[in-house]
Amino acid sequence: MPLGVEADIKLVPSVFLALGSDEEDQPSPSKREILAKEAADLVAQQKRLSVRDLASKFERGQEAAHAAAAKLAEDSALMLERQELITKLRHVLDALGGRVAGRNRDDVEESVTLVEALGIQLVQREIEMSQEKIELRKMATLFKQASGEAKRMVEEARSVAQAEIEKAKASVLRVEALITEQQRRSYSDSERAELEAMRREVQEARRIKMLHEPSKVMDMDYKLQAIQQQFDVKSAEVLQLRKELDIAKHGANARVYRVDGTECLGSLLSLSPVDEQAPDLSFCKFQWHRISADGGKKELISGAVKSQYAPDPFDAGRILRVDITLPGGAKEFLSTTGPVDPAPGLGNYVEALAKKGGTEFNVVIVQQNGEYVEKQALHALEIGRLRMKLRKGLTTKIKEKYAAGMQLCGARGGGQAAPLAMFWLVKRGLTYMLGFESERERNAAIMLARRFAFDCNVMLAGPDDRSPIGT
Repeated sequence: MPLGVEADIKLVPSVFLALGSDEEDQPSPSKREILAKEAADLVAQQKRLSVRDLASKFERGQEAAHAAAAKLAEDSALMLERQELITKLRHVLDALGGRVAGRNRDDVEESVTLVEALGIQLVQREIEMSQEKIELRKMATLFKQASGEAKRMVEEARSVAQAEIEKAKASVLRVEALITEQQRRSYSDSERAELEAMRREVQEARRIKMLHEPSKVMDMDYKLQAIQQQFDVKSAEVLQLRKELDIAKHGANARVYRVDGTECLGSLLSLSPVDEQAPDLSFCKFQWHRISADGGKKELISGAVKSQYAPDPFDAGRILRVDITLPGGAKEFLSTTGPVDPAPGLGNYVEALAKKGGTEFNVVIVQQNGEYVEKQALHALEIGRLRMKLRKGLTTKIKEKYAAGMQLCGARGGGQAAPLAMFWLVKRGLTYMLGFESERERNAAIMLARRFAFDCNVMLAGPDDRSPIGT
């Protein structure tokens, strides 16, 4: 028998209240999302120039060209003044050269040569400035023409858009006029009055429905809750009557213990003494069995050796029996008053999950390989058509296909949390005891996994179970 199947189950309820609280379980954005965000940022940053922007740029260029031409004109005036000064300086040096002799005359001639060279440079500079002035005038003319073209394009686009808008408005007005005329011609005065009356009646009916429907729904909810409570009370009374009838059949002193708990899937069956003279349960030995409804087949439930037992989906429709060995060696046999009832609506719920192709359940690991886990962290159990997977966040702990060596059943030990626990033998040497949020989720997970395993020609049951495939 695998380790842990008969262990007492203890769950930490606060684990399921912290769904999604771990930061490490938060999925990181995918590469596609990152690229899409970067592309959107680039598109938002891209600047597109309109025709109006181009026109303004041409105007600024034209102004800059005019400013450069004005500055060039000022430089030309300065060049003329410098040319006149150089001419006067040359005349003065020539006059001075006729009056001096010797070394001073050589210095004067050298100065005249320098002045002539400077005059030549000024003439060349004046020619260059004249050429630049011509180029600037051409550029200013081009800018002016481009600015005019841009303004003309803006005005043309504006006029075309205005014409389209006016045309669309006229079309809408014509359509509205046609619809109004058609409606006016379609109905006579009496028909229009009748139609208006019907509209008012429909509006009034809707108002009344909105006023009264919520109260009707609330009344139905209260009635259903009351019926459910009455059904629970009647079920408990019937169960008690069955137990009293069983005691009456076997004699008042024949029974030392009794079976307490609702005899349905999702409950916890517990043994309790009938009177104070009964031996303490801790000194007794127990073994649970499942028996077919007609009493013809008896099957031992391996690992169910505690005074408590939570029915497995295999037990639905079968009678549960427990063999009690008293301290002195005497034995007592107790059984449920009838077959274990299935949970209402559980079959339809499992069928809906099977049509989806599988689902995911929130679980905690109570035991691993028969040893209790100190920190019960939240995990996800995925049950698919071909395999089962246990993961924490994005990290996969185990992923296994359905195989003959895999086992799955409800917890067969004691503890108030036994109806919430499921035993899973993944493969040889690896077992888990998983706790679920509710009894319904636990039983649905077991039934769904067995359904998919059956489709893979695998019987998924508990240790030493011999139930036929498909039960």
